[in-house]
Amino acid sequence: MRLLLISNGHGEDLSGALLALALQELGAQVAAVPLVGGGDAYLAAGISVLGRTRNYSTGGLGYTSAAGRWSEIFQGQVLYLLKRSWRVWREAQKADALVVVGDVIPVLLCWLLGKPVATYLVAYSSHYEGKLRLPWPCGACLASKRTRAIFSRDYLTATDLSEQLGRSVEFLGNPFIEKVLGAKAKPSAEQMLALLPGSRLPEALQNFELMLALLELLPKTAQSWSFKAALVQELNQEAVAAMALQRGWRASPSALNWQQLKLELCWGQFNQVLCESRVALSMAGTASEQAVGLGIPVLQLAGFGPQFTAGFAEAQRRLLGPGVFCAQGPVGAATTLEQSVQLLIPLMTKQTENQQQSWQEEGEKRLGRSGGTNRIATAIIQAMQR
Repeated sequence: MRLLLISNGHGEDLSGALLALALQELGAQVAAVPLVGGGDAYLAAGISVLGRTRNYSTGGLGYTSAAGRWSEIFQGQVLYLLKRSWRVWREAQKADALVVVGDVIPVLLCWLLGKPVATYLVAYSSHYEGKLRLPWPCGACLASKRTRAIFSRDYLTATDLSEQLGRSVEFLGNPFIEKVLGAKAKPSAEQMLALLPGSRLPEALQNFELMLALLELLPKTAQSWSFKAALVQELNQEAVAAMALQRGWRASPSALNWQQLKLELCWGQFNQVLCESRVALSMAGTASEQAVGLGIPVLQLAGFGPQFTAGFAEAQRRLLGPGVFCAQGPVGAATTLEQSVQLLIPLMTKQTENQQQSWQEEGEKRLGRSGGTNRIATAIIQAMQR
């Protein structure tokens, strides 16, 4: 069976790559056409990426600020999306079926191609407003007989959409948290704060600077905590050191120091850093979801964007629930940072067993159990064989 995966975003590509590997293990021939971005997750997994790809500063068309949307237009992302859609049409002629990981754009595109489709709606959740309002014409496409199977990202959405569409929508888990689920056997006893500034440049560096500004406001009692920053390789040591030095930090190749506080810099160690943490200070999308899936409380810092803005952060809180915290106020303002510190201190020092259990239960309800990738892949193969 020849399957073509179509995805549209960084987190979608990550899930798509993991699904592709599971589908290959079940005997399928798999190739991918990421509609936005470079398809790095597929390439890292050894999955064939068809056509020429390109990364953009906003990470692709999506939930960004107004400035981000203008950047998308001026950088040519709309034209790029049209070219990638044409590539999907060409490659779909050789495929037996299509697998969508994303939202309305790939859903509509694949419906128009007339091939059997399985759809994993990783971008939509009923937790945002209690009832999912699918953008037109997404609902009609999903209700079509061409769509053989639909998978949601949480139980609430599966129940809601099953009723709306008059057909079964399944929640079997989320591939993007597979690598961290099970790695954290119990809540961390160590007072370790993980800094997750995101993966998109130059935004990630701006986010990291806001995080340093917060650390500078911590009381002396926090000097006994440990601090680790999980950084992507593109956020290189030279850029980090130059930014930190301007703020008065001391820099070494593997750490930054502020008075008696030491912040370890960790490249390519995201899973380890997250699983060791007691709290995640996050300005990222998928990383925050992975933290919640592990039952780790998340303290947000809204940024200047284009991705992790105040609006994005607020939507993320509705999506991920009571384990996500955020101070109100203007982005980057001293008062906002001080209020963030006041939220952080009890999270680091006064977690109760009841809180930890509640966060873990909520994480499983919203993100699922381990093994979701194989369950979805198996269901896709079965649906296409009917």
